[in-house]
Amino acid sequence: MKQITFILLLVFSGSFIASAQDEYEDIPIEIFIIDSYATPESPHTFVLSFFTSVPAKSKLILDKVYEYNIATIYSERHTFGLPIENKKFSGKVVPFQIIVEDSVGNIVQSEEYDFELPYEPQLREDSNFLMLCLFGGIVFGLPMPGGVFHKDNSYFQLTKEIPLISLRGKSYNYPKGYFAIEYSYIFNAENRKFFRTGYKHIFEVPVIKYLSPGLNFFTNFFGYNGISPELSIGWFKILDTFTIFTRYRYNFQPNDSGRNFQEVSVGLYSNYFSFYL
Repeated sequence: MKQITFILLLVFSGSFIASAQDEYEDIPIEIFIIDSYATPESPHTFVLSFFTSVPAKSKLILDKVYEYNIATIYSERHTFGLPIENKKFSGKVVPFQIIVEDSVGNIVQSEEYDFELPYEPQLREDSNFLMLCLFGGIVFGLPMPGGVFHKDNSYFQLTKEIPLISLRGKSYNYPKGYFAIEYSYIFNAENRKFFRTGYKHIFEVPVIKYLSPGLNFFTNFFGYNGISPELSIGWFKILDTFTIFTRYRYNFQPNDSGRNFQEVSVGLYSNYFSFYL
């Protein structure tokens, strides 16, 4: 009888352990990034730290070429430092991914992150930097199209925004905010040419890239002066450098509401040509 009871307990325990293990295998490993940046002082070092939801081994894929082990034993906290000053990269913005493996063999590859180098890097021979520069030059010269709505009339508009000064924040994907100048031309409107200067703040948000409220001063240099609050939504990146965004803006004169008008526009944002503080 005791032997039968022992066998039943052994079978039950094995089933419980197998069930628990299967349940554990169904739980994905989550990666929580704490820091990922290149130190501004020389010698420049890439600093990476993150947590995993379960103990795991980890490695780094840097710039889609270099591979490094981070944790060779199972751990929930992962830290890594890599001297990068003498390495060749595909551009100033360096992409990376993290690969983790838990104790039961589950392997998870993170989404692609990136960080910005605080210096001009040596470029790899297979780099698409030349294409990026050519594309960037074209994009930098292109104005963004939009619609202008004044009373019962609507007009087509072209606007060129130049981010002059960007403020560094905790994120290396976008600055904390930036100061910009703009020139707009509104076709067939009574007042067609406007110059703006203002500040736009950037809040990075999940799912999309960012929300950016801003405030500008505008003038046509002939007495038509006013203030224009705005809101931009950054949707997604192309070539890891340019972000497609849409913008709504309301333009008003504090002493003449009859001239107030609204704008809706779409454009490409990049801090690549901006001066950082």
